[in-house]
Amino acid sequence: MNAAPISEARVGVVVIGRNEGERLKACLRSIPPGSDVVYVDSGSSDGSAAFAESMGFQTVALDTSKGFTAARARNAGLERLATRKLDFVQMVDGDCELDLGWIDAALAAFVDEPDLAVVFGRRRERFPDRSIYNRLCDEEWDVPVGDALSCGGDALFRIAPLLKAGGYNGDIIAGEEPDLCLRLRQAGWRIRRIKAEMTRHDAAMTRFSQWWRRSKRSGHAFAELHQRHGAEPRWHEQVNSILLWGGVVPGLILLLALAALLRPALGWGALLLLLAYPLQVGRIGWRKYRSGAPFGFAFASASFLLLASCHS
Repeated sequence: MNAAPISEARVGVVVIGRNEGERLKACLRSIPPGSDVVYVDSGSSDGSAAFAESMGFQTVALDTSKGFTAARARNAGLERLATRKLDFVQMVDGDCELDLGWIDAALAAFVDEPDLAVVFGRRRERFPDRSIYNRLCDEEWDVPVGDALSCGGDALFRIAPLLKAGGYNGDIIAGEEPDLCLRLRQAGWRIRRIKAEMTRHDAAMTRFSQWWRRSKRSGHAFAELHQRHGAEPRWHEQVNSILLWGGVVPGLILLLALAALLRPALGWGALLLLLAYPLQVGRIGWRKYRSGAPFGFAFASASFLLLASCHS
């Protein structure tokens, strides 16, 4: 796990995107001048690749005969950078802007910690007050500072362990970062969230349908990670929660409601089970409120969290 001196470290950047429009332009303009940059495009039709090339960045177009995934895109960029004798690589999604001081702050975190493979900071929503859905994303990004089990899409990696781990698993549709971080931790590496601004993300979610699709994708990720790495307690717990609130409890309510047609007293059992949902919202919302979230948002967040569990 030997590392080059941080002061002499060479950093590359992999940007991935598909039809990100102005968000991609802001992303590419936020990259420190002189960086080794590869932009990987997943079949954009908005001129994204041409804009990246106009800025002098190398562009890779993913093969359109295969399904697009973030994992495939990041691996394609990593493959291009692997020959450039870099020490670190910053992964960033095309709908994010890098904070001006992020790279230096992240590199400083690697000093004297040769077993640290991944560093990430605070990803914020650019417009958290534009919709409840954007604000939910901003809350999701605010994970605790310190050693972590996994990072998100934006993070600074030591390139050597990343390559040795085989990069991202290109077969995974969602949840590729936790999968990669698990393999890195199993190899003896550590992941850390530091108290520094990293990126500004523009979820641009203003409709319930957008949030609904995103939640379904998250549920798919939990299920796939559990199938691949069932021994990880956190994924086991997430899948169990989805099965409980989205399957077992509604199923019992329906059965009791139907049985009440023959024995009306059983209808009370259905009603009592139905009350479990507002009680769960109250429990989660009160915990969030006690942790510092505004009262209204705490209970709104709890409601969406339970709703996500029910349909994932």
